[in-house]
Amino acid sequence: MIRRSFIVIFLGCLCGFEAVWSASVWANPLNLEVGIVQRLGAKPIDEKEEIIDELIIRSTADDQLTIKFLDQQQILKTKQAIVKVEYQSLAEPEISEQLVLNSHATFETAEADAQFWQTLGIKVEIVQPGRWQVWADRKVYPTPLIRRLLLKSLQVNGYKTPYLKTEVLSQIPQITVLIDGKKYHHNQVEVTTEKNLVQVSKTSKQSSATYLYGGNLRLQPNAYGSFTLVNQVPLETYLRGVVPYEIGTNAPIQAIAAQTILARTYALRNLRRFAADDYQLCATVHCQVYKGLTGVTSQTDSAIATTKGLVLTYKNELVDALYSSTNGGVTATFSDIWNGSQRPYLKSVIDSPGNIWDLSRYSLSDEATFRKFIDLKQGFNETGRGIFRWRKESKLQDLNRDLRKYLQKNNHPLANFKTIESMAVTERSQSGRILTLTVQTDQGVVELHKNEARSAFEPPRSTLFYLEPIYNQSQKLLGYTFVGGGFGHGVGLSQYGSYNLAQIGWSAEQILAFYFPGTKIEPLNDSIIFWRPL
Repeated sequence: MIRRSFIVIFLGCLCGFEAVWSASVWANPLNLEVGIVQRLGAKPIDEKEEIIDELIIRSTADDQLTIKFLDQQQILKTKQAIVKVEYQSLAEPEISEQLVLNSHATFETAEADAQFWQTLGIKVEIVQPGRWQVWADRKVYPTPLIRRLLLKSLQVNGYKTPYLKTEVLSQIPQITVLIDGKKYHHNQVEVTTEKNLVQVSKTSKQSSATYLYGGNLRLQPNAYGSFTLVNQVPLETYLRGVVPYEIGTNAPIQAIAAQTILARTYALRNLRRFAADDYQLCATVHCQVYKGLTGVTSQTDSAIATTKGLVLTYKNELVDALYSSTNGGVTATFSDIWNGSQRPYLKSVIDSPGNIWDLSRYSLSDEATFRKFIDLKQGFNETGRGIFRWRKESKLQDLNRDLRKYLQKNNHPLANFKTIESMAVTERSQSGRILTLTVQTDQGVVELHKNEARSAFEPPRSTLFYLEPIYNQSQKLLGYTFVGGGFGHGVGLSQYGSYNLAQIGWSAEQILAFYFPGTKIEPLNDSIIFWRPL
């Protein structure tokens, strides 16, 4: 434990996650702020990341844009604005530095980690420059000296994960807005229209796509020295851009209704995710996929209207409304995948309308029992789906590449290992999810816990898998076959599972009660708590 004197020097008071959020806390909780382009002007995180080069913002045919440059209170009217990022050379190099306390694949585990650091009296912020990270708060620890003293104190007390991420900047990104042939250089821009409809074309080297968004736009700086395009949008309008992409437009109507209630609940419970960047949600799978009004359908709109204002609660608090494509026949608990407290309503449930497996008698934590379960293919809600069961081979050189890349991202001391010597699942949960995957390298052992076992390697689509080594005739290790089931974390609702339940006549209420036992559907009201630390 860090000494009390250390806490006083660096913080002066214990700053924790004490707030309890309810609908009454928010001036207008039914308006959301969604980052639809999160890191405009940032360097690519890896070769797969799509970098937006240009944004074209247009009004609809019988409307116009009102563009306000917030740093100078200048207002322009136009039909179209082109937004580009240019790089401004600095007269003298500048230092960009953050004290990274830890790095994680998911927000959920990053939040649990942030709560841990705050119990030590360290003020933190959760950020997502690529992977989710916990930083020492830049406002509380603003100078290189203070950050280094904090890092030294952590190291003396035995904490090995914190490190300083330092970059020397010779140039910085700057926003250029082109309107009617004239360039404007402003880093905070607000775009509104009379009809609350705006078109955005996003162009990258890989593709170009145009989306129609309800509400307004704001272009603003973020925590990483780049910029975010934020869509300010009413909650029910936001759902019109989420539900078609998350559940699919051909889903049974009761499955769509269940998804809609979850999507509404998820959005309101997760408004804190991007506090460090001054918006609330993202538009990707790290939150919920959101593509504006381009793909709306009458069927999904009907489900949104029918369930308007309905949320899923447990003891008067919004639930963690988690869902995934396919769970492989058994749902996971919260702590099977992420660090943090268990949620009583997120239990391991065999995803079948019948009694085909008794988890209380045949726990999937046993390796042999787990393999028998994965061999089963019939009788589940997801039976017949292509990703219900899967098998993927990977050569040793590819596994080496995957792990090396993962360890480098995490500043791991074994990142320069030469080769993997063996891999083994050494701990499973009752639902069969991998809790610890042990990897022996030529430089030492790497332990991958929970969702990190999936993040570290390309083949697995979930943490519900086992490994089969591949040898040549001389018993030399050539690679591994990953044999598993499901796609995604497997916690909460299975989207394909809900398809089957709806098709056999289950209502949205029954579907949600199956995947979230002990919860209830109720209209949003001021007494419902959005979120509180667990």
